Amino acid sequence: MKRDSGYSTVAEQQKQAEKLWDALKVTACVLGSSLLIFTALANTVSWYVQNLWDALGHFWQTTWLKLYYLFEGKEWTIFFLGAALVPSLAFWCFNGILMVADVTGKPTFITRYRIQLGKNDPVDTKKLRQAIYTALCNQFFISFPMLVLMFYIMKRWGNTFSKELPTFRWFLVELSIFILIEEILFYYTHRLAHLPLLYKHIHKKHHEWTAPIGVVSIYAHPVEHILSNTLPVLTGPMIMGSHIVSIAAWFSLALITTSISHCGYHLPFLPSPEFHDFHHLKFNQCYGVLGVLDYLHGTDTVFRQTKAYERHRVLLSFTPLSESIPEAPKRAE
Repeated sequence: MKRDSGYSTVAEQQKQAEKLWDALKVTACVLGSSLLIFTALANTVSWYVQNLWDALGHFWQTTWLKLYYLFEGKEWTIFFLGAALVPSLAFWCFNGILMVADVTGKPTFITRYRIQLGKNDPVDTKKLRQAIYTALCNQFFISFPMLVLMFYIMKRWGNTFSKELPTFRWFLVELSIFILIEEILFYYTHRLAHLPLLYKHIHKKHHEWTAPIGVVSIYAHPVEHILSNTLPVLTGPMIMGSHIVSIAAWFSLALITTSISHCGYHLPFLPSPEFHDFHHLKFNQCYGVLGVLDYLHGTDTVFRQTKAYERHRVLLSFTPLSESIPEAPKRAE
């Protein structure tokens, strides 16, 4: 019996080995075929993308030269338009649409996506006027003088007002560096602002809005606006000696994304604002922009246990996440 058992065990092992070998061959065949198909598709796609980049590059280069010669190469005028006017227009146009929804509740398409239900419905117009006034003061009396200083720093690099635009690939590299620098500087200055003494005298102003709206993104004490709002965004381009077109694109993107983070609506196809909205709700969670440093420092542990964390993704449908992922019903006491 023992001998038969031994033979059967060997036979079973051989069968398992054969099955494993067959599975490996099938896997190799599938992966090999997939790799060939992927390589062929990647080559095709990269060819089309490269052609598209070349065409777009030619278009933007031609447009830039027209603008450059239109303003006769006057560096200050070009810098003012790119670093101040264009981003400001992007900020106020985007927030203008949001403020209509905040005040009137229309269009209802937008208000359906409110994160903190029942709050700012409608927004307190007195608080809104104060927020707009503070935001404008921060832009005119703090951001603008800092941009003047930035202009003289950037002139030393020599490439900021070049007639030749940076390549799209290089802009993506710069953008990655800008985002990384902003994440580091904003996270640590923001956590610093939450120390009791600094919070009481500086950061508390920003947290008057426990349910924020878009314009509140730059509603802050002047010291906070310098350290947490402006410097993290300006530092990357200054270190990289970026072209004014890259600066204009980055500043506009930074202002719009921070407006989305504060807007109070989780709108379809836009970045999720759940992370920073939760910070305004709970105060001691979610200090960063991307959340990378929050994860490393454990300042998002409470957030990860909530429905807000489940909703923290790009909404790819028109069904509000407050409906598809509703809060758990409260237990009766």
